[in-house]
Amino acid sequence: MNEFLVSTGVVALAEIGDKTQLLALVLAARFRKTWPIVLGILCATLVNHGLAGAVGALAASLIDAGILRWVLGLSFLAMAVWVLVPDRLDGEELGTVARHGVFVTTFISFFIAEMADKTQIATVALAAQYGSPLLVVAGTTLGMLIADVPAVFVGGRLGEKLPVKTIRVVAALLFAALGAAALFVS
Repeated sequence: MNEFLVSTGVVALAEIGDKTQLLALVLAARFRKTWPIVLGILCATLVNHGLAGAVGALAASLIDAGILRWVLGLSFLAMAVWVLVPDRLDGEELGTVARHGVFVTTFISFFIAEMADKTQIATVALAAQYGSPLLVVAGTTLGMLIADVPAVFVGGRLGEKLPVKTIRVVAALLFAALGAAALFVS
């Protein structure tokens, strides 16, 4: 259960101000159809993070435990730095897929936006660390929904109300703590 809660918290914090949260705002403003967007986010996240969880579990089974500990620790420390860098939406995610409808546009946009994104990489690392990819994927998916669904419902006003810099620092500290724990706690 700890892996579920940690995964939820890490991704919910890391997702604040992330490009996929910005994408949720853009999709909500553009299409104004809440539930197809939410469903698209959910499905894209389940597929993307499911694949990431499988990669993490595979890495944990193939890599020596001592080496994996260092890789995970350094990965979490790198994530701590990366989460401090603000994301911006390129617009490329929406350009060619908008003609396919709200759900498909959201699904494709979110799936592509999550590729090699910090929350996907965090899912790989968490699944490798905990060895419970299903609980990790459930947690990271819930974390994405916690951050992105309010963006869909509230729209542009959400970004004006949250102290994004403070949330980034808290997320960075959480990743740093996970990195230190992976490196120094046996």
